[in-house]
Amino acid sequence: MSFQSHEKVVIIGSGPAGYTAAVYASRANLKPLMFQGEEIGGQLTTTTDVENFPGFPEGIMGPEMMVMFEKQAKRFGTRMIPQNVSKIDTTSRPFKIWVGEKQWTAESVIVSTGASAKYLGVEGERKYLGRGVSACATCDGAFFRDVPVCIVGGGDTAMEEAMFLTRFANKVYLVHRREDFRASKIMSDRVKAHPKIEIMWNSELLEIIGNEKMVQAVKIYNNKTKETTQLDLEGVFIAIGHKPNTDIFDSKQIDMDEQGYIKTEADSTYTTVEGLFACGDVQDSVYRQAVTAAGSGCMAAIDAERWLEDQGM
Repeated sequence: MSFQSHEKVVIIGSGPAGYTAAVYASRANLKPLMFQGEEIGGQLTTTTDVENFPGFPEGIMGPEMMVMFEKQAKRFGTRMIPQNVSKIDTTSRPFKIWVGEKQWTAESVIVSTGASAKYLGVEGERKYLGRGVSACATCDGAFFRDVPVCIVGGGDTAMEEAMFLTRFANKVYLVHRREDFRASKIMSDRVKAHPKIEIMWNSELLEIIGNEKMVQAVKIYNNKTKETTQLDLEGVFIAIGHKPNTDIFDSKQIDMDEQGYIKTEADSTYTTVEGLFACGDVQDSVYRQAVTAAGSGCMAAIDAERWLEDQGM
């Protein structure tokens, strides 16, 4: 082994949860080490305007906000390594953490690796991300007042987000590849009854079209009639689910739910492994907001501090 270092607290992952945990852990004099990952700042770095985080009355760009979070954590002494953790061993104490061949050990670990929205991979999707394409209606719906939008999906999340978008958009096309929803009946019925929502059954998003600045239209393929149509609209919302970033763990190491989200005890960030804490979107499949992630990052740092104190460390 070419390198080894021992830490009291290691934080895996950046973003609002990780950076907030870092601020609190640093101020508690725990001298945390953070592995930011290669996508520093997480999902917010693909978000343009953030208007729903308290303290920014004029709004702020997602990437700019994450730079400010990072600066604040560094100000209190958090050390940061912009690399992905490749492996972690939680079966013995202290925990072992690897980045390639380099190994660190830690008394406690805060996992804040987040979750990644699932995308379709269609033409124009990545190009217009943050410029009309979004995976979070709750975050971005208010930017689409009085314009037509579409949302892709068929589960409860898609139904909730379609209903939410009707508060702003003048028309919501719900694109679904089958002829029935997998969402609950009550949610499906609400969507079907809403005058602003037009359901496009047996339909698939083929391409997202726009100019240099923003989305202008989409191409939709009907897999039953084999016809392709073009819809003029300004917003495209992808609601086909999220994948928690837990690939460095396996289910033998830590309890996860069926989707792969890390399970935490009620009213805490404690996991089933002593000394391992989880915060943010990696353990939250419900809210998935920057402000709730930041709040749980605060909780994780406080939980880790109290746990270390109980252990006499």
